[in-house]
Amino acid sequence: MKSYQSEQLRNVCFVGHGGTGKTSLAEALLYDAGVIDRFGRVDDGTAAMDYDPEEVKRKISVSAAIAACEWNDSKINVIDAPGYFDFVGEVKAALRVVESGVIVLDAVGGVEVGAELVWKYAAENNLARLLFVNKMDRENANFAAVLAKAREVFGTGVAPIQLPIGSQETFKGIVDLVKMKAYVYSTNQSGKYEEAAVPADLMAQAEEYREMLIEAAAEGDDDLMMKYLEGEPLTDEEIVLGLRKGTAAKKVFPLLCGSAQKNIGAAQLLDAIVSYVPAPVEIDPIAGTNPATKEAVTVKPETDGPFCGLVFKTMADPYVGKLTLFRVFAGKLKSDSGFYNSGKEKSERVGQLFFLRGKHQDPVSEIQAGDIAAVAKLQETSTNDTICDKESPVVIEPIQFPSPTLRLAVLPRSKGDEDKLGTGLARLAEEDPTFTVGKDTTTGQLIASGMGELHIEVITSRLHKKFGVEVNLETPKVPYKETIRAAVKVEGKHKKQSGGRGQFGHIWVEFEPLYDGQDFEFVDKIFGGSVPRQYIPAVEKGLREVKDEGVLAGYPVVNFRATLYDGSFHPVDSSEMAFKIAASLAFKKGMEQAKPALLEPIMQVEVIVPDVYMGDIIGDLNKKRGRILGMEPQGGTQLVKAQVPLAEMFKYATDLRSMTQGRGTFTMDFDRYEEVPGNIAENVIEQAKKDREAEDK
Repeated sequence: MKSYQSEQLRNVCFVGHGGTGKTSLAEALLYDAGVIDRFGRVDDGTAAMDYDPEEVKRKISVSAAIAACEWNDSKINVIDAPGYFDFVGEVKAALRVVESGVIVLDAVGGVEVGAELVWKYAAENNLARLLFVNKMDRENANFAAVLAKAREVFGTGVAPIQLPIGSQETFKGIVDLVKMKAYVYSTNQSGKYEEAAVPADLMAQAEEYREMLIEAAAEGDDDLMMKYLEGEPLTDEEIVLGLRKGTAAKKVFPLLCGSAQKNIGAAQLLDAIVSYVPAPVEIDPIAGTNPATKEAVTVKPETDGPFCGLVFKTMADPYVGKLTLFRVFAGKLKSDSGFYNSGKEKSERVGQLFFLRGKHQDPVSEIQAGDIAAVAKLQETSTNDTICDKESPVVIEPIQFPSPTLRLAVLPRSKGDEDKLGTGLARLAEEDPTFTVGKDTTTGQLIASGMGELHIEVITSRLHKKFGVEVNLETPKVPYKETIRAAVKVEGKHKKQSGGRGQFGHIWVEFEPLYDGQDFEFVDKIFGGSVPRQYIPAVEKGLREVKDEGVLAGYPVVNFRATLYDGSFHPVDSSEMAFKIAASLAFKKGMEQAKPALLEPIMQVEVIVPDVYMGDIIGDLNKKRGRILGMEPQGGTQLVKAQVPLAEMFKYATDLRSMTQGRGTFTMDFDRYEEVPGNIAENVIEQAKKDREAEDK
């Protein structure tokens, strides 16, 4: 691939609802541009962009893949992002490093929820947008209905620049509404077509849509708007100029159509990407911060000047190890050089740089502003790190990844795999910022957190393939705790004096509830030496060791004070161990008498949903023993704030997606512990008893 200047580059991300044919469309573009010589199919597992074993097996994209192609003296970096909600982190990362997005719509399904979400994400990143109505050859395909819905949902800036010739089984080409020419395609996936006159039966509709297009083009430029309002016709060149300016200004969103499977319309989409979407040098400067002074700085998208880039993806390559993907926002980076990681304050050596083409790597000597590349075997650098020149340090705004919403306990199927399991999951978490893993100190379980069941299934499948560890996934145990509700005074006495040196420890302890948020407080009120000073630390240590196992269900005991106020000792038989055992006996006796209670974690939950789903959401949270704290309107959506027991929230990610067709989102943070209602506490205690009996067998 020859060298391209920044103004010749185009970075575009294909996004949309799952199943709309984004990967097949990317495949068609690569084929028409001559990057691949065989038209792969997702269903056959031969697509260049779906090369991960999980993608081949499931026939869906689970990670963002990148490939570059050359077209009309330009280089286009195409990123194919997943469409399923579980992999939204990949979508957000990809949209952060491009200037434009192609929102792929299904000619039958139209504007589905996934399209609405990615439109919002693209707007948040201030991206130019094209729309492509795919699968025009499908039964019940309806271009006019999809266009009308797109203009209703996304605004009147959506402007058709093409019209399909035929529909469903008769679909055979497209009308270019700018040039008013028809392109009739062959039916063999070759992408070859012939120019023709606009069919007579489509002329009226073509002129109607062209008027819509001219109006949108005029919106993009003040001079053109004046000419349009004065009734003067716009030339084809002026229409292209208006569309380009309007698209760059995010006022106009050209809409195209075709069939990726039949390779109809891909060549015209390549033309539109080159003609209408902005080059990297045409975007606004990137906001950043000087890490030393904390002052705001801007990074201009220029080749001349200090180097600056952002790492947006890290992946484990089976042949070269860790592969780091990054976008250059300014300056240049050469192979066999180095850079400075401004966030971690570390310098890194760089080996060979690559352009990626699916799973293939093409070596390159230099990367310049606006381009996207990869490098292998970096030691310090990971996703979301800013890389730059040490003399001009900057930290640019990181990608805002969503927090994981589903938690599952991970258990190895083989007893000896615990170490490999922890190492493998930690490595996979490095690759995916929306996946986290950690041990729950209360339950002892290893907890994997992700964006949904499919997401965690894919992670564990990779764990098996890469690290040889098979696991089971379970609903996590709730990290209950225990406390007391009454004050009691109890005796703890450990006496063993039957020949030889014996053991003797004797104490009196008062246990009482604490309401100030402290987990445990030990108070020494011994006077007159009834318990020698050297044994008092042993009493405290004994209580601290046993308080992690309460008398109700074996959960840690919190929010109580233990006051040592009396006791006795034996000059020969007393020891630290004897007083530790006495403390343990006093604890068990005291907990049973002090009205023990079971506590459960209460979560602060915030749910954002469209207005239409409000009733369902509030009803469901009430069923989950939730306490609604308030609602705030947010322009067509509602923010519902509630407090809900964690025990009811483990499957909420799936429930919410089902109730809102994927339109709802939520966050959840720990708030406090609260007493469990009596009937539920009985079930928890009974289950804990059964679990202990099963372990003892």
